[in-house]
Amino acid sequence: MEIGLFISALAIVYLIPGPDMLLVLHTSSTLSRKHGLATALGLAIARGLHVALAGLGLAALFVAAPWLFDTVRYLGAAYLVWVGVQLIRTHQGVGTHHSHASLTGSYYLAWRRGFLTNLLNPKSLLFCSVLLPQFVHTQQGSVALQFTLLGAVLVGVGLLYDVLYACLGAQMQRWFANHQKRQTIQRWVFGTLIIGFAVRLAS
Repeated sequence: MEIGLFISALAIVYLIPGPDMLLVLHTSSTLSRKHGLATALGLAIARGLHVALAGLGLAALFVAAPWLFDTVRYLGAAYLVWVGVQLIRTHQGVGTHHSHASLTGSYYLAWRRGFLTNLLNPKSLLFCSVLLPQFVHTQQGSVALQFTLLGAVLVGVGLLYDVLYACLGAQMQRWFANHQKRQTIQRWVFGTLIIGFAVRLAS
């Protein structure tokens, strides 16, 4: 397996701004780094499911049944619009104190938002289905094992990037803290960009 080339390709892809990156940055900068990490974990689990589904051939089913692909795509776009609107509408200030119970709930909500954002994006599944087979070689042993190892690398590299974005978002939090106007601009910028990605997904 050309693992070095594979990791390099992933490194470039994960640097491209997308809804996953924006969601982690926003969550970490408005709530906390731990909330951003919870979102990153949700994204990682969804990517793992996409790898598994790609291995099972679901992407081929999408190609054979375009209506199914469109259904998932529109659901994903609708969810991103909902997320974007929620980001714009939230009035929670940076650095707000929470009770232990509310923190536990908000960690789960952050995880769920990351999980659904990636899971409902069928292009993520197609990405796995297109990229992974290019680095699998039948002459190098078990195809299933190679696919599994490459999938684990894909999820691991993505998680590493998301952890870095969560830390970056935590640093951004200092700049937004106690500046209501900056927080308002932040909500509108991140929310509008998320909605923009939704429009692109649906088109």
